[in-house]
Amino acid sequence: MPILRFFNSPAGRVTRVVLGLVLIVIGVSLGGWWWLLALAGLLPLLAGLFDICTLAPLFHLPLSGRRFREATRGGRRA
Repeated sequence: MPILRFFNSPAGRVTRVVLGLVLIVIGVSLGGWWWLLALAGLLPLLAGLFDICTLAPLFHLPLSGRRFREATRGGRRA
């Protein structure tokens, strides 16, 4: 899966962190029920910071970004 490879690349990690921060800022800025959006923003933020891919286990691949890259090196999977 090319999207999983992107998510686990350095650019993908930065994208997830930025996306998480944007969701958090929007949720906090709008207040009310939008706080739920801020809470949802924690998932991509933390996943990017801690180098985990939350979608990888759905495809029987490791949760750890480092292990994912090792498992998919050379185009064997994903």
